[in-house]
Amino acid sequence: MTTSAAAPLAPTERLLCGPGPTNVDPIALAAMQRPILGHLDPELQDILTEVVRMLRIVYRAPDGLVLPLQATGTSGMETGLVNLTQPGDTVIVGASGYFGRRLIEIAKRAGCDVVEVVEDWGVHVPNERLLAAAEEHPDAVLMAVVHGETSTGSLHPLAELGAAMKDSSTLLMADCVTTLGGTELDIGGWGIDYAYSCTQKCVGSAPGMSPIAVSEAAIERFDARRIPAPFAFDFNLLKKYWVDRPTVYHHTAPILHIYALYEVLRATLDEGVQERCARHVAAGTHLQERVRVAGMRLIAEPGHQLPQLSAIRVPDGVDGKAVASELLSEHGIEVGGGLPGAPPMWRIGLMGPNATTQTADRVLDALLGVMQRHGAAVSA
Repeated sequence: MTTSAAAPLAPTERLLCGPGPTNVDPIALAAMQRPILGHLDPELQDILTEVVRMLRIVYRAPDGLVLPLQATGTSGMETGLVNLTQPGDTVIVGASGYFGRRLIEIAKRAGCDVVEVVEDWGVHVPNERLLAAAEEHPDAVLMAVVHGETSTGSLHPLAELGAAMKDSSTLLMADCVTTLGGTELDIGGWGIDYAYSCTQKCVGSAPGMSPIAVSEAAIERFDARRIPAPFAFDFNLLKKYWVDRPTVYHHTAPILHIYALYEVLRATLDEGVQERCARHVAAGTHLQERVRVAGMRLIAEPGHQLPQLSAIRVPDGVDGKAVASELLSEHGIEVGGGLPGAPPMWRIGLMGPNATTQTADRVLDALLGVMQRHGAAVSA
């Protein structure tokens, strides 16, 4: 075994236009170079308070608990399931892609009795089927859906589902990993009881944090638990660090990630949340129109297509992995492929700083050029 030092770190610069992470906004990178504070420093506490305040605005969640977990988006998913359910509880999950199926798996691991409402890849789960499941299972404590299914680019009609469940005792949980900061959200107005996201997609920061929003009703359900919640993700313990003052030690916070999140949230409010969402819509719809003109098909059904994540079906006879590999090696552009169980696809994300029509054209021009060299019958 060699004992010599490793070479200095020098990662290749890429244009990250897959399903995430996106390229980090330069203001977030700059923030992570600033002097680090201790996790109990009074100055940091003021920063934590501002992060929570800005997250409330972006989520449109004026009540309840809002904060970013010191963990990934999947941890945000698991936190909601293990905090708001107990073994033996009935949970309804809508799944039409990889992350809906992950919700099912984690709920089962938590000991829940899961009612699976499943559709094929790219076909959203109709609210009528979810509401019928809720009627058949009035004891269900939680319903979970994916607002923006990252594996297919499908958008769920979440506002309508929330309105239909307004008087229900079943809590409503939403995966907003690919929608926070890029698609209209109104957590308070839509009646969402638990929402979770991540920082490396439309928010435009580095991976490693999971912003969550918890309603008052969900907090009441949490407080009524018979058994303790996991320590690391206990809502009340997190609140004592992030919200209550003086702060109470719970964990050593990822300070530099908090700086980065602070800056991208500040930039989001500067740009305007609606304006930021409109920028994502403009970039995504531009790309998708060009995809159709080129003769290719999208995985998500019309009328339920995310703008910021476009899943393109790989044409018959084309080696999708070879095309993506060549796109990366020759053009420095990363796009995603299909996740396990999915049909062959490329997943193109235009998120955060990459949500521009110029980036859309750069990615698609390169993709079409590589495809043509591989014998695909597409038009630029």
